[in-house]
Amino acid sequence: MKLKTLKKLRIPDSSGVYFFKKGKKILYIGKATSLRNRVKSYFNKNIIVSRGQLIKKMINEASSVLFIKTDSVLEAFILEANLIKKHQPKYNTKEKDNKSFNYVVITKEDFPRVLAVHGKDLEKKYPAKDIKYLFGPFPYGNIFNAAMKIIRKMFSFRDICFPYSNKPCFNRQIGLCPGVCAGEVSKIEYGRIINRVKLFFEGKKSLLIKSLRREMLSYAKKKDFEKANVIKKTVFALNHIQDVSLIKEEFRRPPIIFGERFLKKNDLNNYNTRRIEAYDVAHTSGVNTVGVMTVVENGTAKKSDYRKFNILDKTSGNDTASLAEILDRRLKHNDWSLPYIIAVDGGKTQVNVARKVLNKYGYKITIVGIVKNKKHKPKMIIGDKKIIINHEKEILLANYEAHRFALSFHHKKFKLK
Repeated sequence: MKLKTLKKLRIPDSSGVYFFKKGKKILYIGKATSLRNRVKSYFNKNIIVSRGQLIKKMINEASSVLFIKTDSVLEAFILEANLIKKHQPKYNTKEKDNKSFNYVVITKEDFPRVLAVHGKDLEKKYPAKDIKYLFGPFPYGNIFNAAMKIIRKMFSFRDICFPYSNKPCFNRQIGLCPGVCAGEVSKIEYGRIINRVKLFFEGKKSLLIKSLRREMLSYAKKKDFEKANVIKKTVFALNHIQDVSLIKEEFRRPPIIFGERFLKKNDLNNYNTRRIEAYDVAHTSGVNTVGVMTVVENGTAKKSDYRKFNILDKTSGNDTASLAEILDRRLKHNDWSLPYIIAVDGGKTQVNVARKVLNKYGYKITIVGIVKNKKHKPKMIIGDKKIIINHEKEILLANYEAHRFALSFHHKKFKLK
């Protein structure tokens, strides 16, 4: 598909979901805050750098682009997940069924719970017999969390409280639980709430609003104006979804256009982030190997983004093989923000190993190596000189944190062995 073809399409500047197709076959599905800007971004000259070799191949294969407008970014987020699950597009390789992603589980109980569940915990904690409805997988962890907060404000539901415990839970006190715990809602009334949540996650907002309006009129005829007013507010919220937090999370995710070239200061300011990831490995004489990732953002350690990795036996004790395994597993998480710089502990060998893994995924992120002396103190940093000069303190902080975190993780994991 060519840019000339794209210019003929009247793509709106609104939220929605877009499809790249080859004939009748859907190749790729994505969501967008602005359909026009997002689709246009696939046709820039740096497509391999910004999106990777796989997406470049998809663009060359595609013959058309279609789109569906949505009233909000939240609805685009849900619609994207539903359509990917339904069509299993060839180039949505990471979103098809990833255990690192999130799911929404509605349990099979008299008063069902609505839960956000991590993919790796789904089968362990919630077997199919205990699930009434399942939605997902949903990528982009931060966006998913923001979406769930918005949805819960529109539809209060039970998650962890116990029915008829005669004591209002914390969520009831702040209006996020309908009062299942305090016995304020019947099984039938709560069933209606669950049905609303179900319809919303199925992307059936129009049907949901019609159903709510019927309920509102029914309550009004019975002169139950309090319940009618509650439903009226829900209808208003559905027609005016406040998803500013979702838009913020979308733009907080850094682009993949870093490469070995140096970004101008203004480019960094546009994305309001300067993320550095550092990696280190710890083991005991070649066994019991673990690895870690630490993060420094805008000069400050971001401990909430630190990650631990248990290394497979076949690479245990081989620092470069372990580094490759860690980076390979990390880059499969496209719900994690991408870094501006990757710092590895070591010299040219470690830098080359890291670059080989990044090339596999089509990412050209700047890589630096921290060379240590005999006392394991930083002796020099190798890599792009301009990057190092501008970010030396942050790189060293990230590396120090990686070394500290790796030793701490290793000690806690194997201290009893």
